Amino acid sequence: MVDESGLPARRQPLDRAAMERVLARAAELQVADADPTDTALNEDQLIEVAREVGLSPEHLKQALAEERSRAQVPDESGLTARLFGAAHVHASRTIKGTAATTLDRLDMWLQREESMQVKRRLPDRMLWEPRPGLFSEMRRLLNVSGRGYYLRPTREVGATVVPVDADRVLVRLEADLTNVRTERAASGAVLAGGGVLGTGALIALGFFVPVAIIPAAAAAVGGYFVARSHAPLVARAQLALEQLLDRLERGDSPPRPNVISALDVWR
Repeated sequence: MVDESGLPARRQPLDRAAMERVLARAAELQVADADPTDTALNEDQLIEVAREVGLSPEHLKQALAEERSRAQVPDESGLTARLFGAAHVHASRTIKGTAATTLDRLDMWLQREESMQVKRRLPDRMLWEPRPGLFSEMRRLLNVSGRGYYLRPTREVGATVVPVDADRVLVRLEADLTNVRTERAASGAVLAGGGVLGTGALIALGFFVPVAIIPAAAAAVGGYFVARSHAPLVARAQLALEQLLDRLERGDSPPRPNVISALDVWR
């Protein structure tokens, strides 16, 4: 809006969207001009600042929990990421409970229903890896849980649990599929290399070029399908993380172990 002089109006009330843009921009400018030696704010001071600008303390605590649970996942770029897709998936949700009990429930679900084992445990974070051995493979092949064991192909599964308040925690789950993507990239490279070698051999033997390029073309098509085969695994792993959060949110307990799963977990 402009005033009668044609200049922008200076004291018009701001709607919510404009207010958020102004505050976000002011924060960017403050960070850019900040002295690196300035003392960081503690949580109580940050809550007080939030009150002064009209932000809810509950929302600020939620944002703090999300920041503290943020995993250091490297940005994916390059040809492999573009061809094959993501190597990491994650999901987060706020649920009722404490950090200790939530991690215990996660551990029970992943060991009983996903055939995983603990790799590392910290006060607010746990890591699991696929459980090796014959019984684990039997459970996967027989699909004992009926859920497909979509997290079993992963290199590891991580969980970070951060308190939001006295009754709630923020749960962030991550699944690392770098091993699966690397295998598919290697398979695609071998396939493409075989096609190129085949085409080179046919050309050396004197075959017409339209015939000689058939192996390379077939390898290119095969490589495309190898690359595309990673996407369903990523989608299934994402779904498995969301389903796990659903069970935590509802307070579900894992079913009692059957003979095969009991042998697997307690062997």
